Amino acid sequence: MIQQLSVFIENKSGALLQILTLLKDAGIQLVATNIVDTMDYGICRIIATKPRLACTILQEAGMSANLNEVFAIELDNHPGSAADAIAAFAQEGVGIVYLYSFLLGGKGILIFRTDNTERARNIISENRLHVISEDDLSNL
Repeated sequence: MIQQLSVFIENKSGALLQILTLLKDAGIQLVATNIVDTMDYGICRIIATKPRLACTILQEAGMSANLNEVFAIELDNHPGSAADAIAAFAQEGVGIVYLYSFLLGGKGILIFRTDNTERARNIISENRLHVISEDDLSNL
């Protein structure tokens, strides 16, 4: 599993820029971002180099930021590879709580959280899915 940074931000102009500028000034590279919004605030999920440092910097700036562990798997970049990977979880009754994906270094990357972490680990192992680490993300 890798560390994902989650930051609660107000839905107002400049809030995202503040986060991005703090990370930029610290030399932290963003690998992927995802924002989910509600009426009053958003949750910005970030995969970055140096996630612990990123969290500390944002907290010291007064932001509500925390780290959580998520799964990251690498897929071949062809149609259907994500569906095939997620099917393994669905067949075992493990729900995907949220997921986002991106291409990096010619490979598909799925970042996700499940409703059963231990069972998900077993499914990944049993199906020989290629798990990637934070170092892998930085080097792709």
